[in-house]
Amino acid sequence: MPTSKKGEGVPPPAAISAVGLRKSFGDKTVLDGIDLRIPTGSVFALLGPNGAGKTTVVKILSTLITADAGELRVGGHDVAAEPQAVRAAIGVTGQFSAVDGLITGEENMLLMADLQHLPRQEGRRVAAELLERFDLTDAAKKPASSYSGGMKRRLDLAMTLVGDPRIIFLDEPTTGLDPRSRHNMWQIIRELLADGVTVFLTTQYLEEADELADRIAVLHDGKIAAEGSSEELKRIVPGGHVRLRFTDPAAYRTAVATLHEADRDDDALALRVPSDGTQRELRSLLDRLDSAGIETDELSVHTPDLDDVFFALTGGTDKHKETAR
Repeated sequence: MPTSKKGEGVPPPAAISAVGLRKSFGDKTVLDGIDLRIPTGSVFALLGPNGAGKTTVVKILSTLITADAGELRVGGHDVAAEPQAVRAAIGVTGQFSAVDGLITGEENMLLMADLQHLPRQEGRRVAAELLERFDLTDAAKKPASSYSGGMKRRLDLAMTLVGDPRIIFLDEPTTGLDPRSRHNMWQIIRELLADGVTVFLTTQYLEEADELADRIAVLHDGKIAAEGSSEELKRIVPGGHVRLRFTDPAAYRTAVATLHEADRDDDALALRVPSDGTQRELRSLLDRLDSAGIETDELSVHTPDLDDVFFALTGGTDKHKETAR
């Protein structure tokens, strides 16, 4: 996560903040007092089950719909009082592509440049640079309807960047993409972060949040069920352990006698010792083994993954589900 250059312990300024964000549709409360603070130059991921309200959060913060209550600021601007200033500071790529398939990729880019009121020559320069950056130069003169899913998503994001926004909302940007296209999009997001851009990401892929985000929040029943770094979230779920495997039966028996809390696998000559995976706990375990003169042949640390966290927080039971909207 970014750190302040003015001194340690001083948090970086917030690119996006929300205090007490509430939104209902009819008698259904979708957001019930959401608090968020997203530092400048970071990637924030919002996870939640289908219908949890992730897209509603994006629409409110990007001024597409209004909140019922809450103090909201984006790019230093009050979302309710200064919507035009907010729109000038952000870019939004939604779940569904804004690409017009009837015109070429280049024409889509030039249309966006016109909408951003860029002078014609500058618009052409920016369009050409972004098409090259997103590896779309060869396809620029072809109708966008002929593009693959990955190419359309890249073009969609390139169009979002025409105005050089410093805050970008990506609402499930890789949904439906094959693994290669998804990884290409991840690399683009990392490059945006390296340029100092703030990214607010909603995703149905837990791996995506784990891979990209500085901080992750899980939205459930209209509230933030948990928030933290990937590693912090994984530590709140039980199930972490250290696995010790032995080839010497005598060493295994000594370890069993020493580590009373461990789960035994006599067939594999292996022990599972409960652990949160921290350096302190691992050092303590190694000290116990050394004191008893025990040599293990293999040691591996296992911590819960984001799937475990998500299902524990949202009450899901299907461990084989990949998605969580």
